[in-house]
Amino acid sequence: MREWRYETATDLDQSLVERLSSFPREPEMMVYVARSCAALLIRAWLTLYHRLEITGRERFARGDSFVVVANHSSHLDTASIMSAFPLRRLHRVFPAAAQDYFFSSVPRVAFSSVVVNALPFDRHVDPEHSLEVCRHLLANPGNVLVIFPEGTRTTSGEMARFKLGVGFLVAGRPFPVLPCHLDGAFAAWPKGASVPRPKKIRLRIGDAVSFADLAPGKESAVEVSRVLHDAVSALAPTHSGERTR
Repeated sequence: MREWRYETATDLDQSLVERLSSFPREPEMMVYVARSCAALLIRAWLTLYHRLEITGRERFARGDSFVVVANHSSHLDTASIMSAFPLRRLHRVFPAAAQDYFFSSVPRVAFSSVVVNALPFDRHVDPEHSLEVCRHLLANPGNVLVIFPEGTRTTSGEMARFKLGVGFLVAGRPFPVLPCHLDGAFAAWPKGASVPRPKKIRLRIGDAVSFADLAPGKESAVEVSRVLHDAVSALAPTHSGERTR
């Protein structure tokens, strides 16, 4: 029989805020419990208040590491996507979040780390380092990275062009990418609004796409970003009467 040994976390000499702001974070049972409880409350709210409808949920039932990309129209986007995963896998789903916004104050750090399980992404000073952190994360089988390649929430409801970061991340790498489209989240909670509205939200999950055969580089990054933009756009409602209002 193998000898079991308890090893203490390596970040116990840091303050709570420092531990939550760092990445990768050491696993903590109380954080897992708090995240699971928060997820149950958020899912109940999305179901009852926003009538969240998820199509293609079975595509998330993969055992390998993969990337999720989606349009970005609301703070409800991340919660809606994470609601498509079983609770037991929630602690291995990491939405990339802008470090300068979501990790700028103690309340935001606590919410982003504990509830969202966010990966702090430096989009201004050292984005290449953040991309390398993402690659290391995906190299560990079973992890999921959630990215909104537009970079910020739309102010018009229309999807903007995808930035090249996602292309640099997955071109020439064995990480499947699952495109998703969120409809109704902009109407429910647009940028600048203080209170969410009781609008229906639809999440559609598409088939996985692979870019492992592309050579890493800017040309491939441009192609990946274009293909993923089109894949997400193709999941949007095609009939005007189907679009959530």
